[in-house]
Amino acid sequence: MAGWSQSRIGKAFSALGHRNYRLMWTGTLVSNTGDWMDQVALNWLVVSTTGSPFHLALVNLCRGLPILLFVLVGGAMADRLPRRRLMMLTQSAAMALAVFLAVMVLWAGAPLWAILLVATGRGIFTAFNMPVRHSLVSELVPRSDLPNAIALHSMTVNLTKILGPALAGVIIGTLGTGVCFALNAASFVVVIRSLQAMRFPPESERPPSLSIGRSILEGMAYVRAERTVLLLVLIALVPTFFGQPYLSMLTLFAHDVFQTGPEGLGLLTAFAAGGSVAGALTLASLPKVAASGWWMMAFLLGFGALLIAFAANPFLLAAPVLLVVTGAFHIAYNAANNTILQLRIPNEVRGRVISILMLNRGLVQLGTAATAATAGLIGARWALGINGLIILVLGALVLMRERQITRLQGAE
Repeated sequence: MAGWSQSRIGKAFSALGHRNYRLMWTGTLVSNTGDWMDQVALNWLVVSTTGSPFHLALVNLCRGLPILLFVLVGGAMADRLPRRRLMMLTQSAAMALAVFLAVMVLWAGAPLWAILLVATGRGIFTAFNMPVRHSLVSELVPRSDLPNAIALHSMTVNLTKILGPALAGVIIGTLGTGVCFALNAASFVVVIRSLQAMRFPPESERPPSLSIGRSILEGMAYVRAERTVLLLVLIALVPTFFGQPYLSMLTLFAHDVFQTGPEGLGLLTAFAAGGSVAGALTLASLPKVAASGWWMMAFLLGFGALLIAFAANPFLLAAPVLLVVTGAFHIAYNAANNTILQLRIPNEVRGRVISILMLNRGLVQLGTAATAATAGLIGARWALGINGLIILVLGALVLMRERQITRLQGAE
């Protein structure tokens, strides 16, 4: 039994045995924690200095809109330039913005124009960084460890959703928002140093045979031509619009449904993120499950059903349990989808295909706005329950019309 447990634990972290991936993973852990600290601190700074929900919405719009506008360009660049070099450039630029904001807040106070400028700049750099970061993962591990690498990356991202806001709350209360921004700036140093320490064969730029516009169109044409890839992309994007807003809707559930206050909101969010970490870690130890179309659809249907169950649940004590399982199914479906897709697409279009997936960052904002508006009309429970039902119907339609999706196993 002990030998089995040790073997399972070893499989769960097998990708960390590769030096380049270990460096990337460490940098992601530190930098994403800083990003979440920064995001919480920036929102708090806006609310505390302006007192305006409109200004808070404006800042988040400035952060989200550039992603929708530029992420496809970022994917094209990831397929044209050496990915490590491009990522170092985006991280250096993001660090400069973090330093600028920290200096403004600590020494002079940040006017709204400066906050909007930084939020817009971050959105632009994120649009270029996300495709190259996800594309680079496939170059850091052998194909056999790619499912594990993707699952561990998902686990790390969700772990930082717990660590970052928790640290930000303590630091804002004791040292102020400026220190959060300064620590975020310092976190980029870890990422840049990790990228510099990676060992690759000599890098060269890919021949720019096409313009950026034509390159983007070529990537979209590839997705349209490959029916399975198109289906996987749609399965990634549509449930994101209806499903991911549940995390933002926890604010309404804490305030209106369970009446727990900000402390309760923090706990509900932590349980959801904790479930995501557990789901990703479990998937990391089961590479065949992570690359299985059957399991991907099972996780998707389970996610929709759990959203309905959480929306219908009137008991506060049951909410954490439901959120843990919901978070686990949510991240498992996402990670399985990403794994199967990455194993099927050729490296020369990887960045552009991944950039299409990264549109989900903008879709989350749009989905949250739509769900919140629906909640204003019919209540948070009904709004989230309808979203869960839409995901269930979508999953059922895919199974009825595209049964081959359940037979997918990696690149087979």
